[in-house]
Amino acid sequence: MDTLTTPAYRTVSNHVIAEVRQKISNEQNALFVLRTYQPGEVIASFSAGTISAEPTYLTVQVGVAKHITLQPEFLQYINHSCDPNVFFDTTTMELVALKELAVEEELTFFYPSTEWEMTQSFNCYCGSHKCLGEIKGAAFLSKEAAAQYRFTDFIQQQLAKRAARKVA
Repeated sequence: MDTLTTPAYRTVSNHVIAEVRQKISNEQNALFVLRTYQPGEVIASFSAGTISAEPTYLTVQVGVAKHITLQPEFLQYINHSCDPNVFFDTTTMELVALKELAVEEELTFFYPSTEWEMTQSFNCYCGSHKCLGEIKGAAFLSKEAAAQYRFTDFIQQQLAKRAARKVA
């Protein structure tokens, strides 16, 4: 049980704009912002550390058989939420605030916003009233669920192709 005298997190690394912190109770890492941001504001630029044809749980999908690892590497500690506060724009290669962010707020993104079919699906327990439960990738979202989120250009193209197949 976390109390005021027992810190819930320990700092793993500091990166000027954010800190990687590890939750003491379960050793899960998360990224926390160190200043405020407004919606639409760029938090960080990123690049492809590596490019591969196969996805892993640490990659971001940018094409049909194109998956990148993120540089700077600390961005990989942004966890999933069905009510995300940041977005990975893989066209501009920028991490963008979706909502107003307060100092020390955990950064979260919607994993299907960058993944068509995830290599490791999971049951989400984000606690949001928008929680979708099982997270498998954008390919498995209903049209109604997909309408609630911002997606990378690649995922938008995949969603448009899927919609066109259903019409034909």
